Amino acid sequence: MWRRIIYHPEINYALRQTLVLCVPVALGWLFGDLQKGLLFSLVPACCNIAGLDTPHKRFFKRLIVGGGLFALGSFLIQWLTLKGIPLPAILFVVPLLLGVTGEISPLHGRLLPGALIASIFTLSLMGHMPVWVPPLLYIGGTLWYGLFNWFWFWLWKEQPMRESLSLVYRELANYCDAKYTLLTQLTDPEKALPPLLARQQKAVDLINICYQQMHMLSANGDETHKRLKRAFQVALDLQEHISVSLHQPEEVQKLVEQSHAEAVIRWNAKTISARLRVLADNILYHQLPDRFSMDKQLGALEKITRQHPDNPVGNFCLYHFNRIARVLRTQKPLYQRDLMADRQRRLPLLSALRSYLRFRSAALRTAGRFSVMLMFGSALAMFFNIPKPYWILMTIMFVSQNSYSATRVRIQHRALGTFAGLVIAAATLRFAVPESLVLLIMLAITFISYVFTRQFYGWATIGFTVTAVYSLQLLSLNGAQFLLPRLMDTIMGCLIAFGGMVWLWPQWQSGLLRQNAHDALETYQDALRMLLGPEQSAEKLAYQRVLVNQAHNALFNSLNQAMQEPGFNSQYLKDMRMWVTHSQFIVEHINAMTILAREHTMLPPSLAESYLQSCEIALQRCQQRLEYDGNSSQTNVLEAAENINEGPITVLEQHVKRIQAHLSVMHTISSLAWSQRPQHGRWLVRHLRKS
Repeated sequence: MWRRIIYHPEINYALRQTLVLCVPVALGWLFGDLQKGLLFSLVPACCNIAGLDTPHKRFFKRLIVGGGLFALGSFLIQWLTLKGIPLPAILFVVPLLLGVTGEISPLHGRLLPGALIASIFTLSLMGHMPVWVPPLLYIGGTLWYGLFNWFWFWLWKEQPMRESLSLVYRELANYCDAKYTLLTQLTDPEKALPPLLARQQKAVDLINICYQQMHMLSANGDETHKRLKRAFQVALDLQEHISVSLHQPEEVQKLVEQSHAEAVIRWNAKTISARLRVLADNILYHQLPDRFSMDKQLGALEKITRQHPDNPVGNFCLYHFNRIARVLRTQKPLYQRDLMADRQRRLPLLSALRSYLRFRSAALRTAGRFSVMLMFGSALAMFFNIPKPYWILMTIMFVSQNSYSATRVRIQHRALGTFAGLVIAAATLRFAVPESLVLLIMLAITFISYVFTRQFYGWATIGFTVTAVYSLQLLSLNGAQFLLPRLMDTIMGCLIAFGGMVWLWPQWQSGLLRQNAHDALETYQDALRMLLGPEQSAEKLAYQRVLVNQAHNALFNSLNQAMQEPGFNSQYLKDMRMWVTHSQFIVEHINAMTILAREHTMLPPSLAESYLQSCEIALQRCQQRLEYDGNSSQTNVLEAAENINEGPITVLEQHVKRIQAHLSVMHTISSLAWSQRPQHGRWLVRHLRKS
């Protein structure tokens, strides 16, 4: 039972965050200086936003850079204020100066909002202490935060990777269940495929997170991570075989009508998904798996396959279930991959600065958005005669996310959670409670809030608001005066953040659909060149398969976000959903062809070259349809040759022919979608340009 509690992801995270916040408060209370303890405990909020608790091989280097940026932002906002420069001008310049971090790498980009929150929080300290105290406070707080997290990850060395791997196995189990529960419903793709696509893309998202963690491990060659690396390679094999589809619904229906195959296939799938959930718990709770066998299930499926030799469904399921069962039984991957093949992109500072100074830089646009929002928020505070508008500015920072839909949801949760928290705080401030009991209640509320913050942000905001009110009450005894002004500040901050996301260089995902679709087609072309080319390296094929899944995943995610954005043509998005559905089919065929190529199921060189040329022609037709806003007849690409092979068609050829059929449908959908596309923004550009 204790393993279920102490190793649970949310409880483990909440325990770490609560301790790093409350230990300084406890020490300050014991030594009779509670105010300094409360101030010191506020620094970890900046560190959390900046991602300084992420296990990384350059952990202490990032810690030094992060603490230096916090101190720099704190010093700049005080020094420039003393020079008489207006606060809106300061908040316009500081984000643009610090925004270059986003060009170095995505992880460094998280330092910008953390440094801005440190600068904004310094506004509340100005006038109460010397100029040099807040920078030293941030340096000391960051040092404490880093040392505590280093010690915590030393105690729980494998836990972050175990949590991600456990989620991968659990999501693969859900995907396997959903896929074979809908076995006889696949005749209607409109209803059956969207939930399957969502499950598949969620699994790919989690695999990408694990892949990134492999690069950020503090010791890539450490033997203690060997078992987890092997479990990750097993997950890649499982995803490869589970995600492959036959795409012959009429054959599935025929086999189901002629035998009890549906019950047998579901029996196999249920056994696999149950085992995956057991392995997910074993990984998370540091347990050794027991023995596993599914010989009875495979025997029943093999019997049906022998009774119906002409139906391909039985052989298909038996082939993939056999390999899944072998992986689950041995707990070893089918072959070894080079997990470090993809090196994370990192730019030196000067190169990053050159890239940052271009108007098309995403990091510059993000920093510019923060600059304008913070400038407008501080100018609005000056208009309403608010001397220190730190709550408005911090609300802007906390609710601003990478996309419209995420920002909208975060704003709703933040506003409602703050309102509920202020109501609770207003009701409880009227009671005379001893200071020691208040601190214990704040400790319990902080722990409970962190348990729920990653899944239920709104509920967690209620607890954080209550603790913020009582912190101000303990610091300056003005918690009651804080209530109504902070509610108004929260509402103003949420409105400014929403307006900034809508009007300031928004990253509309519907506008990125065309670019993401083009990138996905290019990745498919590279994969087919490897699969049908003369050189077929198992490691290169495996890595290219991961790139194919990632490219389609980016396309699928942009479509999902575009469906929630305002002011776009729903008919165009409906057409693009069908385009993405056929793209998913191509991904699954490439997954299957990768398996066959690795097992040396190949075509004669001349036949493979003919198929490759035919596929490249179809891919180029789709790419030209995406690149040029004109009539379909203006594309100068030859039609794909038909009937390349007059003899018996092999399994590999079947996959190639289905890819060609999907590409033909995608070209038709693209042509029809142009008439329904939005007529504003980047859609006014006729030619597609590389970002």
